[in-house]
Amino acid sequence: MEDMPDILALNLRRLRLAKGTTQEEERGRRADIDRSYPGTIERAEHKATVVIVGRLTAALPVLPRGLLELPANHPHLARLSENP
Repeated sequence: MEDMPDILALNLRRLRLAKGTTQEEERGRRADIDRSYPGTIERAEHKATVVIVGRLTAALPVLPRGLLELPANHPHLARLSENP
């Protein structure tokens, strides 16, 4: 099963590609964080703090759950729903 940094990375990449923007312009500049940092989060090389997640949600713009939940079609959701 994927852990939170992987889920965050998956969602950041998905949302960025849906908008057709680069890591630098979409999150680095708009989220007011170092321009290289969003890429390391997107590759799950670094774990984002709650503050950074908040800045990223404002920059995209999405609700925090949009970055932290598995997408509706993700295969792990079926497995999670089977476990009480």
